[in-house]
Amino acid sequence: MPIPSRRAPRAPRPCVAVLAALSLSATAFAGAAPGHRPPPDARTLDAVEVQGHRSPIDAERALTPGGVSIVDGDSFHQRPVTNLADALRYVPGVWVESSTGGDAVFLSSRGSNLDATGYDGNGVKLFQDGLPVSTADGNNHNRFLDPVAARHVVVARGANALTYGASNLGGAIDFITPTARNSPPAQAAFAAGSHGLWSGRLTAGGVSGDLDGMLTLEALGRDGHREHSRQDRAGLYANAGWRATPALELRLFASYIDSEEELAGGLTRAQFDADPYQANPSAVSGNFQLDVRTTRLAGKADWDPGDGRRLEAGLSWEEQHLYHPIVDRVMVDFDGPGPMPPVEVFSLLKMTDQRTAGGMLRYGVRLGDHDLLAGIDLADTRETGGNHRNDGGRRNGLTGTIDNRSDSVELFLVDRWRFAPDWTLVYGAQGVLTGRDVRSTDIASGASRQLRADYASFNPRLGVIRRLAPGSEAFASLGRLYEAPTVFELEDDARGDGSTLDAMHGTVVEAGLRGASAPDGAAAAWHWDVSLYCARIRDAILSVEDPSAPGTSLSTNIARTVHAGLEAAVGASFRPGGGAYRIEPLVSATVNAFSFDDDPVYGDNDLPAAPAYAVRGEVMYRHARGFFAGPTFDLVGARHADFANRYRVGGYSLLGLRLGIERERWQLFAEARNLADRNHVATFSVRNRAAPGDAILQAGLPRTLHAGLRVRF
Repeated sequence: MPIPSRRAPRAPRPCVAVLAALSLSATAFAGAAPGHRPPPDARTLDAVEVQGHRSPIDAERALTPGGVSIVDGDSFHQRPVTNLADALRYVPGVWVESSTGGDAVFLSSRGSNLDATGYDGNGVKLFQDGLPVSTADGNNHNRFLDPVAARHVVVARGANALTYGASNLGGAIDFITPTARNSPPAQAAFAAGSHGLWSGRLTAGGVSGDLDGMLTLEALGRDGHREHSRQDRAGLYANAGWRATPALELRLFASYIDSEEELAGGLTRAQFDADPYQANPSAVSGNFQLDVRTTRLAGKADWDPGDGRRLEAGLSWEEQHLYHPIVDRVMVDFDGPGPMPPVEVFSLLKMTDQRTAGGMLRYGVRLGDHDLLAGIDLADTRETGGNHRNDGGRRNGLTGTIDNRSDSVELFLVDRWRFAPDWTLVYGAQGVLTGRDVRSTDIASGASRQLRADYASFNPRLGVIRRLAPGSEAFASLGRLYEAPTVFELEDDARGDGSTLDAMHGTVVEAGLRGASAPDGAAAAWHWDVSLYCARIRDAILSVEDPSAPGTSLSTNIARTVHAGLEAAVGASFRPGGGAYRIEPLVSATVNAFSFDDDPVYGDNDLPAAPAYAVRGEVMYRHARGFFAGPTFDLVGARHADFANRYRVGGYSLLGLRLGIERERWQLFAEARNLADRNHVATFSVRNRAAPGDAILQAGLPRTLHAGLRVRF
């Protein structure tokens, strides 16, 4: 029965709040003290990134009128980091969780990817060294990036990813690779922990004149905190560079990752209450797993003559093999109790090969008070293979084949115009041309489906940055969002009438403050980054449950949704009495307001999956001799597990402890998570209307201890 709208159409209150914030920002702009103006040649903000360390791309972030976070890769060796959830732990606005502790994570930014299943991971574009890792249609599913292999990570949320050619709701994440020129000649890292976790990493590199090279070997294993959640992963990462001239550097990248991960499946409420760490019986009998082998080759040229001009160009190629038993045999007894046995109606084992070729070109030039940046991204993806019957995790009969292709061309132009000493106007636009070819054949019936869909859009953006004082600034922006459906979404279009899904589109408004206060010799220093945003979305694509095939979903357009939120990262460093130690608190806070907007079925219900709020942080004691220790905490609000808002997953609070010691050539850390050993839900599948008997819940980590050592040679 449809749920009526709870109220008449109105301007969503979160959006009204953002508009009010914009008004306050304008007041702040007007009221800035003239005495705080910087020298006339000051063009960038001395920003401090999320973890409290400087980054080479702080200047780029300072010229972006919106939420951009930079995570220093060195912080990954002060705490356990084995997947994206660990790496992006303190990035506001991003919700990343793993139900097994492994690589298979749920990733959402600003309310992207709130689907019935976690299979189609779209809404956030992934890059490595500026080159695309996501497929041409925007799907980032099965992309196993080792975050510890990054020197730093850039997270540009929402429309702030324009300089990456992105216009999607969630933005972009770029993993920047270290080289032999900015890393020690050799280093080794080892870690071990609860639930059978172990990892090892060896890196060696060198520089010889204009040549440099670096090679990393890594391996990881875990039993997992749930039954049937073991993972084994091995990886190789290499890059080599040649400084052909003082202005021109050429670099080659190569990587190979082989990951085999068991999946424990979801639990009913009764099963979770009895033992949250058990596996769903069907996950064991069907041997659910996610096995991925990925090979990637890339090359990049960087020309920087030092006169305000810079050119970057690159090509990448990636091949990925997927083996994915995911649905056990679904048996139906059509005649009820009687002489005829139940009949298998559905099971699923996906086995596909996927190849993606990509390219990028960036050209920047400074013309007086203008910083111009133009770019183009190209990508082409082909996926072949099919669906098989799942017989205990083994292939047993091909049920359907696929031969899908997607391509995309994204162009953008941005001008950062410093039209007054304290003012920067940022304006530009992105144009996207993208196509989808879907070809599938049902083996039993011989029926084939062929579908071609093309999408195009022009997406402008306008923003302003106002320097308020040395080291601090305010910003505001207005932009258009656009994202075409993925091949997977078109494959499972709920309409099934040969028509195609519409592209998601909408507008986003954003305002915020960021900066750092670190005067020389001060006993206290602060850094902050706060953003308030609201996006009005039309034709959002959501995956709704297919009741005829458990574990699968159908895609549909939703007329209107609202995505609004507050993102804040605030940190400080206190040196009481000028002593030999510091106290460093860090808080990352996200408040979400994601909802339908006068939907004919779901009214103004909250969108599922993302929590109402998430506050994470730590308070570290750091001694001048390198010792550090302090508590960590997680405060996560409640979430809905269905579009109908009839099934609520409770929030949770977790307390941890982290300590270690740093020396010039080695680092040692230990961390205990969930000290109180609280049972809590990490991820879940979304239903149209969920019930306690639905097997959807997956438990987060119990009490867990990790320890690690890194040695530089």
